Amino acid sequence: MPDGPLDVMLTVSPLRRGGGDPSFRVTPDGAVWRASRTPQGPATLRITGSPAALEGHAWGPGAQWLLDAMPGLLGADDDPSAFVPRHRLVHAAHRRHPGLRLTRTGLVLEALIPSILEQKVTTTEAYRAWRLLLFQHGEPAPGPAPRMRVMPDVRGWALVPSWDWHCAGVDDKRASTVMRAVRVGARLDALAAMDAVEAARRLQTLPGIGPWTAAETVQRSHGAPDAVTVGDLHLPHRIGYALTGARRSDDATMLGLLAPYPGQRHRATRLICLQSAAPPRRGPRLAPNPPTRHA
Repeated sequence: MPDGPLDVMLTVSPLRRGGGDPSFRVTPDGAVWRASRTPQGPATLRITGSPAALEGHAWGPGAQWLLDAMPGLLGADDDPSAFVPRHRLVHAAHRRHPGLRLTRTGLVLEALIPSILEQKVTTTEAYRAWRLLLFQHGEPAPGPAPRMRVMPDVRGWALVPSWDWHCAGVDDKRASTVMRAVRVGARLDALAAMDAVEAARRLQTLPGIGPWTAAETVQRSHGAPDAVTVGDLHLPHRIGYALTGARRSDDATMLGLLAPYPGQRHRATRLICLQSAAPPRRGPRLAPNPPTRHA
């Protein structure tokens, strides 16, 4: 397990795609449950105990794989000592959240598919799509998991009919990108053995995957401390507002503000978002797309 302070929920929370995510649960006893499709097959991991005495239990064909990957999941591969706060707000967040670690799952396709679903739609829409697709086309998580699902395998994704994509609110462009990804799924998961920069570069050679999706993926699959998300609708404004008070910022402004954190821009971004509120809105929220109806 990681040396030093560890906040388990804060560390693994980026893996949770909404409160109804069928692959992630936190039960009333405080246990964290995670259902994954590992290279050895589906598996469920339960993490219990205090940060000083954590225990992992796993079920399914991929159980040992998840147990072996558990230290990385909890940030054992992360090195927070390399981070030096340069802004007052960042310093306060760093002091307030000493247990923040960057999770590393080692599962590229698992991180990529929900990131594709989140392209250019509201978070609510993307989480709904992930939830519906897992319940319809995933499989029950092994073991005593509380109504959890493992995402489909490559063949399962390929068999999702077009009407189920539409009923989940996924347009043809995103569905096609998922299909291209699963066709080379084994090669994508092999990117976990590469450094995050090279993995992100190779991900972007796949049509439909740009810098935003690649960064969102390697943040989770690699625990990449410098994979800053560019091209986001809200993040530049949030970073700019937190550090300068400006209500409107762009990617160039955000990258300039994060320049004092070379190699650690993603960590800085997470700390800023933990410590600051979103800028006040001047217009209406982005409305979700209406659901598609089929006869």
